Amino acid sequence: NFEYEKRFPKKKYTVFTLRKQSSRSETCVKPVSSAGAGRGAYPQLHRHDGQTRDVFRAAEQEFYDTLADFGERDWLASELFRTEMANMAELGYGAKAFIISMVETAVRISGGKVDAARIQKLVDAGRRIMRNPSTPLPGVVDTLTRLRESGRYKMVLLTKGELLGQELKIDRSGLRPYFDLVDIVSEKVPEVYSDLCARLGVTPSGLLMVGNSFKSDIDPVLRIGGRGIYIPAEQTWQHEIVDEYEHPSLLRADDIRTVAEVLL
Repeated sequence: NFEYEKRFPKKKYTVFTLRKQSSRSETCVKPVSSAGAGRGAYPQLHRHDGQTRDVFRAAEQEFYDTLADFGERDWLASELFRTEMANMAELGYGAKAFIISMVETAVRISGGKVDAARIQKLVDAGRRIMRNPSTPLPGVVDTLTRLRESGRYKMVLLTKGELLGQELKIDRSGLRPYFDLVDIVSEKVPEVYSDLCARLGVTPSGLLMVGNSFKSDIDPVLRIGGRGIYIPAEQTWQHEIVDEYEHPSLLRADDIRTVAEVLL
């Protein structure tokens, strides 16, 4: 074992120290999405341009356009978010939950007057999210290949969201073979990461989380004594916004390729 120190002078967190090991006892965990598959969640391993981000934006815009007779855009957005938060405990994350929230909001704000044709538009917009091709972002396949072939790390893909929706998204991405374990959970909280460590037989200090949601990917891992590489998303859903902080076990990066630079 030896200590490896990598400096990134242009990054907020300039020093990140990792313990490299010749065995595969350290675990590198990567999420398939920034905030799970929920509305406004843009997969970190998948393309931002023209895919998940844009289909969610398109669905939101369809919602605003379809219901423009009942209110202005900002008000419609706040009412949709209010419905999503009220539904979170029962529906969780995912395109299906988003569809239900859009329909329920439409019925509520229209006083039950919204017609079937408009409801169908909202459902169709939500289904386009579900059919998103989930093409990997540039650098993802190369990074995963390098980490996998090194043999130094157990590779885990951890994502939150609706089970079938996430499974289909992962399969469409073609990334499943790169991981020793794929785990889909309803929420990313410290207890989930502690349980993951126990199942993998590693201590929290041997867990490195790579993610683009500070709330779901980074903060819970740091709280249990793990480490993180934070690659901020271009856009963050309101539900995932939290105060960020510095930490000696945290590196902020701009690109997933940084992961291989640090670990190999």
